[in-house]
Amino acid sequence: MKLLVRLHSVLAGLGAAAAMAVVSTTAHAQAKWDLPAAYPATNYHTENLVQFANDVDKVTGGKLKITVHPNASLFKADQIKRAVQGGQAQIGEVLLVNFQNEWQLFGIDGLPFLADSYADSMKLYKASKPALEKKLAEQGLMLLYTVPWPPQGIYVKKPIASAADLKGVKWRAYSPATARIAELVGAQPVTVQAAELSQALATGVVESYMSSGSTGYDSKTYEHIKYWYDTQAWLPKNAVLVNKAAFDALDKASQAALLKAGADAETRGWALSQQKNGEYIDLLKKNGMTILPPSPQLKADMKKVGDTMLKEWLDKAGPEGQAVVDAYKKL
Repeated sequence: MKLLVRLHSVLAGLGAAAAMAVVSTTAHAQAKWDLPAAYPATNYHTENLVQFANDVDKVTGGKLKITVHPNASLFKADQIKRAVQGGQAQIGEVLLVNFQNEWQLFGIDGLPFLADSYADSMKLYKASKPALEKKLAEQGLMLLYTVPWPPQGIYVKKPIASAADLKGVKWRAYSPATARIAELVGAQPVTVQAAELSQALATGVVESYMSSGSTGYDSKTYEHIKYWYDTQAWLPKNAVLVNKAAFDALDKASQAALLKAGADAETRGWALSQQKNGEYIDLLKKNGMTILPPSPQLKADMKKVGDTMLKEWLDKAGPEGQAVVDAYKKL
């Protein structure tokens, strides 16, 4: 009798263990991730994210589902990185230059005129990637992929011939670098993230800023500002970051699918950025904006700003920063 009771107990225990194994396997097999992003659903970065999420869903047979939350609807732009680090979101898209105060190398692609073409921007990415991956790993993060914004120009309400014409202008700053540019040209920096830009322009909180044709079109800047100077100053990158613990919790097949979809999204995104650059400039023109090349004086003034900022950056970044700049110049 005791033997039967013990056998029943063992079988019951095995049944419970089997049930737990099924639950564990199911939980392991079906992962649902949130991907907060700061830009509108119609922006090419966000469209690329949605394509990436669809690719992951398809390749994993629905085992890993990623929901994209555009336009800072889940977390504000400056909160996304912390949310992914803390596991509130498993994956997220950030603008790296926003985090320069945390670590100088996050801001390397926001230095004016260091890399002012797609080819140079890719070289800078290759030169900085090892240091970037190492730093993110220390923070419990993985760099999945990056996509650049088109080259940056100056949006301004009136024609300008030199940097002196920007003195006193209310200037939108969205990163340490754009705030420093304002200081160096004598403008008044006002911190405004992408999701609040349209309102800031409508209410006169800002009257000038530096960004790509993409941001100008997305925010309908042409309704308030009529001039854009195509200075091609820098190409800042958005980076898609993954919480390393969340990645490690995936099965090997899902990990491989995520990495492959990320690599495809990077290739697609860089090509898309170049294609969209021309399209956005045409759209700005169609909506009444005057697109102009910078005058020789404005170009020289802004180059001087870039030289000053590179020197300041190297002073802060130290040997680590110098090593990346040296590696970039050799490519």
